[in-house]
Amino acid sequence: MTTSTEQVSAAALYDVLRRRRDVRSEFTGDEVPEDVLHRVLSAAHSAPSVGLSQPWDFVLVRDEATRRAFREHVLAERGVFESELSGERAETFSKIKIEGIVESGLGIAVTYDPHRGSPAVLGRHAIADAGLYSVCLAIQNLWLAATAEGLGVGWVSFYREDFLRDLLDIPSGVRPVAWLCVGPVHGLAETPDLERHGWRRRAPLEDVVHHDKYRRGGSR
Repeated sequence: MTTSTEQVSAAALYDVLRRRRDVRSEFTGDEVPEDVLHRVLSAAHSAPSVGLSQPWDFVLVRDEATRRAFREHVLAERGVFESELSGERAETFSKIKIEGIVESGLGIAVTYDPHRGSPAVLGRHAIADAGLYSVCLAIQNLWLAATAEGLGVGWVSFYREDFLRDLLDIPSGVRPVAWLCVGPVHGLAETPDLERHGWRRRAPLEDVVHHDKYRRGGSR
């Protein structure tokens, strides 16, 4: 039987899941307290990983020159994407802010080292990307912990991996998976930015649930 304490804990978890947002313009610019940052990174580091390989690293980027250089690259890549759009799609995208690299004050680059725990990574022999999935689990843990701590997180994806690798001196065999903007926020938006601006809407759960076999089109 579930106790009242367990029910409260579950409700708190679901509340964090509901409030989590990909933050762009809400950062205050204040620093993340060291004790809070340690808890958030500890949560990320406690994520499950294939073969307990723990193939992630976290590069904390506070240097303003480095963050501004990354931002210039991201804005250039935004321009490349935007040039491929037209009409209503282009107009909608022009209103969307895609990053908070300078405003957040802290960037966390999360990397994937496929050699961690090798040569025999238990559980990865049949699914080569299992290690990459593990890094994504660490990112999700980080994101939820940050949300619970009152921080915002924004995942920046408009970049070329080789550029970020060179910028942060990441070894050639290590893959940069994400640049996360992290910091205190004025508040978290009730509606996700892409939905609020009309780019996409979240699909109903019933549209993506299948029973026994994958069904294409029609009822699931």
